[in-house]
Amino acid sequence: MTFIDSEHRDGIAFLYLNRGKVNALNGELVEELREALRAAETSNAVVLSGRGKFFSFGFDIPELLSFSREDFTQFVTRFTDLYTELFTFSRPVVAALNGHAIAGGCMLALACDARVMVAGGGKISLNEIGFGSSVFAGSAEMLRFAVGGAMATEVLYSGAMYGAEDAKRIGLAQEIAEGGELLACATRLAADLGSRDRRAFTSMKSLLRGPVAEEMRRREKSWIPQFVDIWYSPSTWARLQEIKIR
Repeated sequence: MTFIDSEHRDGIAFLYLNRGKVNALNGELVEELREALRAAETSNAVVLSGRGKFFSFGFDIPELLSFSREDFTQFVTRFTDLYTELFTFSRPVVAALNGHAIAGGCMLALACDARVMVAGGGKISLNEIGFGSSVFAGSAEMLRFAVGGAMATEVLYSGAMYGAEDAKRIGLAQEIAEGGELLACATRLAADLGSRDRRAFTSMKSLLRGPVAEEMRRREKSWIPQFVDIWYSPSTWARLQEIKIR
């Protein structure tokens, strides 16, 4: 694979986003991550992290600006399919947030069973409102599932960037680790969840997340055209042009 590094140790699959300095999401990375997840189906648990100083900046906006409206719609449909698959993945998935998890990167993190953040390190945010974009129906459902309705409203309306302490306070993170202990902490959590009886865990995860996923799928198809309309609106398009990835 080009943009996903994977390794397996002690029954745990470790998947690392590895695309440039900020692990920006494009079509190839999305498809590779789906492929890597499916290959990890027989593992006891999965740890999802990023290489470098970012978990993920989110979409590779400069690349996506060159897409036709049809191609962009296909991309966002594949991306929402990915996070829904991650949200309902049969095995426990722990996100080890090695740095910023922004916008689409935050959505991937929300799809995991638990999130571990670096103390004093990166921020987590659904900051789309800041550049005039909306979010996907499924991402709003995952956010509500994680933090509750009232806090989800605050997160989305403010576009705030949450450090580890605030993220844990509101439910965006479950654990905080020092930088050098991040992966070890995430691994311990994944191993603990992965040690549960497989059938029982899968059943309970389905019980908890199945109704949310049904709502995600129900609303997503009709919501994506509205998201695309906002993306291509003159004011949002102008702001997107100003976003650079270095």
